[in-house]
Amino acid sequence: MSALSLSLPNSLYEQLQKMAQADGISIDQFVMLAVAEKVASISTLDYLEQRSKRGSRERLLQILNHAPDVEPEEFDKL
Repeated sequence: MSALSLSLPNSLYEQLQKMAQADGISIDQFVMLAVAEKVASISTLDYLEQRSKRGSRERLLQILNHAPDVEPEEFDKL
């Protein structure tokens, strides 16, 4: 495991402290989870951007042409 030294403004540190305490975890755990969440979010965006480059409008329309033309179920209506 790697160590990280971090300086935060007092106001941000106090918020961090309160949130970690409310979650019942240490500040280190809270920061680790926040970083993991951000990394996962960016990784997901990168993945979706790469996947979207492989798609085509023509292929989508071909697939949709095979979908039945029926009314949605009552629970699916807006």
